[in-house]
Parts: sequence; structure tokens; C-alpha cells
Amino acid sequence: TRPASPPTPRIGTTHGPPAADPIPHTPLPRHAGTDQLLLDIADYVVGYEIKSRDAVKTARYAVLDAMACSMLSLNFPECAKLLGPVVPGATVTHGAHVPGTDHDVDPVTAAHNFSTCVRWLDYNDTWLASEWVHPSDVVGAIVPLAEYLTRVRLARALPPLTMKDVIVAVIKAYEVCGVLALENSLNQIGVDHSLMTRVAVASVCTRMLGGGRREVCDAASQAFADGAGLRCFRHYPNNGTRKGWAAGDACARGVWIALTTMRGEMGMRLVLSAPVWGFNDVFHRRQELSVRRDFGEYVMENTLFKVAFPCESHCVTAVEAAFRLHAQVVHRVDEVHNVTVHTTRSAVRCVDKTGPLRCPADRDHCVQYCVAVALLYGTLTAEHYEDAVAQDPRIDELRRRMTVVENPQYSADYLDPDRRSVTNAVQVHFNDRTSTSKVEVEYPLGHRRRRQECFPALEKKFMSALASRMTPNRAGRVFEQCVDPRRFDASPVTDFVEWFSPAPAPWLLPPSGARFAGEAHARDVGEIAARDPHALPEGGGPSDDEDDAGRGGDAGVVD
Repeated sequence: TRPASPPTPRIGTTHGPPAADPIPHTPLPRHAGTDQLLLDIADYVVGYEIKSRDAVKTARYAVLDAMACSMLSLNFPECAKLLGPVVPGATVTHGAHVPGTDHDVDPVTAAHNFSTCVRWLDYNDTWLASEWVHPSDVVGAIVPLAEYLTRVRLARALPPLTMKDVIVAVIKAYEVCGVLALENSLNQIGVDHSLMTRVAVASVCTRMLGGGRREVCDAASQAFADGAGLRCFRHYPNNGTRKGWAAGDACARGVWIALTTMRGEMGMRLVLSAPVWGFNDVFHRRQELSVRRDFGEYVMENTLFKVAFPCESHCVTAVEAAFRLHAQVVHRVDEVHNVTVHTTRSAVRCVDKTGPLRCPADRDHCVQYCVAVALLYGTLTAEHYEDAVAQDPRIDELRRRMTVVENPQYSADYLDPDRRSVTNAVQVHFNDRTSTSKVEVEYPLGHRRRRQECFPALEKKFMSALASRMTPNRAGRVFEQCVDPRRFDASPVTDFVEWFSPAPAPWLLPPSGARFAGEAHARDVGEIAARDPHALPEGGGPSDDEDDAGRGGDAGVVD
């Protein structure tokens, strides 16, 4: 017989003692040989208590901003054609809706559809670090899964999940995704950041399904085992619409992994550090993934919103600077000799593009295109990336006269965790050797240092998105429901999703917590019990154990 091998030591950095697990779970022996990063993610997702009021407030706006981006995307046929069940006509008993549509699909498909809508216009929030990710992609997975769980719970006469439960899950998913991106640059290797989204979704959704540390650890390992895909679809010559649904693909896979893990599928405890075949050796140049910051609420507090216009995040302050120069340039376009854009090294690598731009997905990731439109039109919307506007010959002429250069100080401030600036400067030079002033913008409107301006502007963006899909009266009522923190937190997830449905008007339906809704629900429960006495728990109501298990027993969140 083969002699027993000694236990494998833990891999990676060591953090402080884990928080107490709020629900019973199968203990995970530390001597069994498990990658430390998996253990840290599991400890955080299961045991961490959200304490930051700033994080909770920002999370509410993050969810509403994701809904706004999704509603706006539905106005574009190229996005809408990707929605709905994979097999036309397929139905489910307990599914989840794609907000703003009539599609009622399984939670995996709903995660794909909703996240695709959130991401399609490149208008959702972002996280700029060593890797560039979009944390709000996770909202597209968490909300459908929460709706699915709520529908199952209501069918069993259990209390629904509320948007407060969603806020806790969203904050934790942001943190996992963003902290992984702080020190680990997958784009330097040529692979895509959607891996980090998949890990965050798989971990948090497993917890939502009632998993403990062991299950979360297993789910995270499965997400890492999928590896990292190419990011060629984000760069010339392969730029295309896949960047609009890549996040949806990662979120759908994360939800599928969570559901599969909760059916008992095993994980891989050394998925990162295994020699030759592990993630580090295959995808990360034989280097360990670096996590130097403890998981907390840092990412949600510092996330960067895109408030006034859609474009790639590294371009935002360049566009703001160009807006200020619009009046000086628009009547002298034929006299422009050169436009100089001073930016960061990351922007040069990501959005400095020359040559033909084939589609909207290509144009919104080109700093020269975005700045040219801002100088010519004084505004920038999703429609400016469409072919009708792109045919304006002045845009390509300005692009040819544009120079993008790195400013080393901008690059240093970009990576400074205390500043997290995204500085750009724009200056226009004319043929008569005159020039405009050099306009520099350090922090975009969506930055944490501009939150007092940001939150009212996000509300305006949200209202505008609602008005694009609803009558003014209905949009106003939905807006009032969403911007009231107490009403938002207390809303059952099913009610929240219903507010955005095409029909019927949601305010005509009694809220789930109302007296008449409770009476109606009691009648439904009686009908279910009459048809199948075993469909409900003994006594017709939830037990404390079932309630805790169904909610996942997450640590609380401050009001």
C-alpha cells in the first residue's frame, strides 16, 4: 500500500481569525490542505458582518444604477435579441424574471440575461486597479437568484427575501471581485477579468442558497477551475459585441456552480497552488494570486459610477475635459492642428485605438472617438456610438489629429489606494499656433470624492431610464418606491422586480407585507395544502430552522 503523505500546508497570506459562523455547518479542517485564498473568501462571505453605513447607502445606489443600465439597454435590438430562454418556449415552475421584460426563465438564464443588460452599454460602474472589472455585473446574478428563492419560499409559506438581503450579498460580491482585482493584472497576461466576476458570484450565491464555509470554498474552487478566457474580443482586430455579454456568461456560470455545489458536488482544495495543473501555474505565470487587503467594505465604498454618459472608464475624465472645450473648438474644427490627450498607462493600453472602428462596442472603448464626439457635439450618449453618428467625417478627421501620451504622475496616482484618481487632460492646438488651455480633470463625477454630486445625478439617470420604458406617471411612482431607503430595504425581492415589469402597473398590486396581501397569501397557502398536504411544512408555516437556512443566515447589516 502507498504510505500516507503528510498534510499539505496552507498556501498564501494569513489574515486574522475568522468571524463566528452564524449557522451550523460542516467544519473545514485547516490541516486538510486548502488554498488560503479559498479559506479567506469563505470566511468573509459566511461570517463577515456589514458595518459601514456608507457601503450600505452606496450599495442601494449601485443596485438602482444597475437597473437603470439594464432598462436603457432594452432599447437596443442587438441586446434584446439575446434575451429569453435558450430554447424558445421553455417554461419553469419557479424561475426569475428578466427585469423590464416578460421573460420568466430559470435563475441561470436570468443571470445571463440581466447581467448582459446591465453591461451592454458600458454604462455601469467600474473598479480600476491592476485589473479592470465592473462589480455591478454581480447584481445581474444576485437579484434573479434572490427572486427565485423568494418564489420558492412563498410557495412554502416562508417569509420572502427582501432587498436588504440583496444589499448584503451585493456588498460582499463587490468586495470579492474588487479585492482580487487590486493586485492581480490578468490583462497583462492576455486573459479576461470575467474570472473574478465568476468567483464572486459563485461564492456569494452559494451562501444565498444556504451554504456554509465548506460549500463556499468548494464553489470558489470550481469557479477558479474554469480558468480565464481570452480577452481578444475587447481589442483590435476582434472588438465586438461579446464584451456586452461576457459578464452575463460569467454570472450565469457562477449561479450554475452555486446550484451544483449545493447538490453535493465536490470542490478542489488546491485548485490554485497545485503544481503544473493549478490555476497559478497555468494562468498566472507560476505566481500566487496576491491579496494584501482584508475583505471588508472597501470596494463598495470606493466604486466608480458612470453617471452622465456611457464610455469606457479610463475615458470619462477626458470626455469631461472635452466638454469644457466644446464651445472653443466646435466652430474651428477645420483649423485644428492637433489634440493632445494626457492620460494614464492603463488608458494607453486599453483605449488608445487608431484605425477603423467596426461597431459601437469598438467605439465606446476608443478614447479618441469619445473625445472627438465630446468636442463636436458637447454631449455623449449611447446613440453617438451607432453607425448614423459614426459616419460624420469630422470624427475620424479629429481622431487622425489626436495624440495620446502617458503622464507618469497620472499613472502613479491611478494606482495609489488613497487617491484612486483617473486623471486625464485635453488640449487643442490650432493651425495659427494658438491653443486652448490644458483642461485637467482628476476625479470623474462618479468618484467617491464627488459623492455629493454623484448621488443626485444617479437619481436623475435612474429616472431617465425609467422614463424610457414607462409612462411618466408610472415612472414617478417606481422612482418614489426605490429612492426611499426604508421602503427599498423592506421590499420583498419579488415586489422589487415586479415594479419594472412591462405590465401590470405594480402599484395596483398590494405589497407583499400589506394586510390584504397577507390574506390573499393565506388563501393561496390553503389551496396548496388542499392539493398536496406535503407541499408545506408541518403546521402550514415556517419553522425557525427553515427560515434561517433559507435565508442563508447571513450576518446582519446596519440600517
